[in-house]
Amino acid sequence: MRISATLRMAFRALRRNKLRSTLTALGIIIGVGAVIAMVGIGNGAKSQVEAQIASLGQNVVLIFAGNWNSGGVRSGWGGAGTLVVDDALAVAREVPAVTCVSPEVRDRDQVLANGQNWNTQILGEGPDYLQIRDWPLDSGAMFTDQDVRGTTKVCIIGKTVANQLFPDEDPVGQTLRIRDIPFKVLGVLHPKGLSVMNTDQDDVVLVPYTSLMKRISKRTNINSVIVQSSSSAAALQVQMAISDLLRQRHRLGPNRDDDFTIRGQQEIADAFTATSRIMTVLLGAIASVSLIVGGIGIMNIMLVSVTERTREIGIRMAVGAHGSDILLQFLIEAITLSSLGGMIGIALGIGSAKLLSALAGWPTLVSPTSVVLAFLFSAAVGVFFGFYPARKASNLDPIDALRYE
Repeated sequence: MRISATLRMAFRALRRNKLRSTLTALGIIIGVGAVIAMVGIGNGAKSQVEAQIASLGQNVVLIFAGNWNSGGVRSGWGGAGTLVVDDALAVAREVPAVTCVSPEVRDRDQVLANGQNWNTQILGEGPDYLQIRDWPLDSGAMFTDQDVRGTTKVCIIGKTVANQLFPDEDPVGQTLRIRDIPFKVLGVLHPKGLSVMNTDQDDVVLVPYTSLMKRISKRTNINSVIVQSSSSAAALQVQMAISDLLRQRHRLGPNRDDDFTIRGQQEIADAFTATSRIMTVLLGAIASVSLIVGGIGIMNIMLVSVTERTREIGIRMAVGAHGSDILLQFLIEAITLSSLGGMIGIALGIGSAKLLSALAGWPTLVSPTSVVLAFLFSAAVGVFFGFYPARKASNLDPIDALRYE
């Protein structure tokens, strides 16, 4: 029998029981839709984290004070004052693949200006900070090496601080006070949004690190050093060279642990995206259960269909149809149900992902790969769960089938 004739008979059989066919395909529709929506949510979360990691800058290596053992007590990042400005200057001077370095001092304080006040993060940085972070200015200019050497009272402010302290005017050239010390605003940063720690990157005031250390915090150590390597390929080499240099400068023997922590941008990205990847896999696996349940529903209905149409099968065989024709017909019916369900499910999944994004504000990203895989999986479900009923129909004895009531 020709394939086209078999296809027509399969579609005719499905049209005869429209409601049953629709209900049978519903399991596949829900399954495919759930897979695409859940994977879209997971991919959206992962892409958001990757974008936030990218906002750190390009080829960034971070050096944190801390990570030491004393009497069995272990300190975390920033838990020990083990980094000084000379360490950062030594890294810039002695590690060849390093292009930019910014010593970093962190503080938090109330800032006042224009009759307004706002509690924000104060970062003491070097002039290369914006280049390392790939962070442009909306207006104004960055402070210079001369400002660092002279502990000048100047600052750069983030967009959030600008909106809070200077809501209706240009902040550049105006003055804000940190601990009653006046700082002239040189520029306003371009908005960056949330960081990987889900904090507002725009809620910040940048000052020369010497100004923060000598005029505000009265301290001699720094919290961290931000380094930019010449390329992503050189980042690992830079980390190893920095580790060797700092161990030498801090006089750490071979049996002593580091009193600092070094993290590359790729390590940070892997750590933060690992959770998103696991969540995506789990959500996809849970949603895939619906597809399996839908496949079981197809098998159940196809078995019922074989029983109902036993006499029809006997007549077809009696007039010359082969077992392969019967097998193909029922297999096509099962694949058609699952494939149509898959296509409708794809539309449902994409629509659900966009609806969730609009209503709940969740980031969603439906990739073409997930759509293709979901459709192929739905078709495979039809083949897998439709084969047994189709084979059972093809193995019927024509005489027994004709005598079936």
